[in-house]
Amino acid sequence: MFMGQRRVHGLGRRHRLVAAAAGTVAAAALVAGCAGQGPAPAPGTTAPPPPATTVPGTALVPGAVTEAQAAQLCTDLEGQLQSWRTYTPTIGKTGLNGLVGTWIAQNNLNALDFLQDRSRIDVITTAACPDIRQQAITALEIPDLASGLIGF
Repeated sequence: MFMGQRRVHGLGRRHRLVAAAAGTVAAAALVAGCAGQGPAPAPGTTAPPPPATTVPGTALVPGAVTEAQAAQLCTDLEGQLQSWRTYTPTIGKTGLNGLVGTWIAQNNLNALDFLQDRSRIDVITTAACPDIRQQAITALEIPDLASGLIGF
């Protein structure tokens, strides 16, 4: 006990039970929040792609995303090309980070995987929309999309 505290009979036990229950709820929330996110790959390695499915339109493309997810990324990039040509590259890179972060969230992808391997965005766009990728690189004045990604 700390100095100045008085122990009331049974109160300590009740607090321990409340604390244990709160800890259990917090652990359950953490597990639920991380559901679907496998363990992070070792540094310098890439996470294995998610298991293949047989649902039409869900074939995986390079970068371990579905064709539909890759198409959405390409559409989102194409929608920003004009503004990236208009604004400074610094502002455009901020937009690129926001766009990629939003795309990851909308598709329930693991952001940590993309943060650890930013080049996946280049792999995906090279396979799905090389022309749009090149236009984005030119507008943002960067050697590749990964170079423009700081974190999302």
